[in-house]
Amino acid sequence: MEKSADSAYLIHELIRNRWSPRSFTDMMPSQSQLLSLFEAARWAPSCYNDQPWFFIVATKENPKEYEKMLSCLVEQNRIWARQAPVLVISVARITFSLNGKPNAHAFHDLGMSIQNIALQATGMGLAIHPMAGFSKKCTRETYNIPEGYDPVTALAIGFPGDPNTLPAALREKEMEPRQRKSLKDFIFACTWGENFISE
Repeated sequence: MEKSADSAYLIHELIRNRWSPRSFTDMMPSQSQLLSLFEAARWAPSCYNDQPWFFIVATKENPKEYEKMLSCLVEQNRIWARQAPVLVISVARITFSLNGKPNAHAFHDLGMSIQNIALQATGMGLAIHPMAGFSKKCTRETYNIPEGYDPVTALAIGFPGDPNTLPAALREKEMEPRQRKSLKDFIFACTWGENFISE
């Protein structure tokens, strides 16, 4: 299923075609495909090139580890995410490695790396669905995450599947057209709220 963005201006096809499905096939991405995603993450920009991103990966090839990670998701996400053959939890180091000072840009930089994963996945026929709905407490305890590192986002990764495999309410969401704010709603000039785009 494709859900290309109805963009007001020209954007790259990878951006146009990237979206976050809830339905996945049971086909497992290869090891090299998964490593290509994380290689893309590796080349994301970061403040001072500190690269504060880390990823914990679980695949259905190891059912025990997969169920362990699945258990950290909220029930609402477990309903559909269990279709995905790969689950990931991203973690940000919240201090700079060079001096130990707080890194206010760590979450931003982690987000950049996840967007690289998303675009790489799109180019390979894969998809990712980022999730805020998971337990940080469960993740910390399950994976012994040390102080100074913060679990930020869970990801479901796989090949997009058939929306008809989802429960009715989720299927309806899956089929909805993608929507975004208008550019005029968030691009300002001169002062806050003043439209950058000339009418």
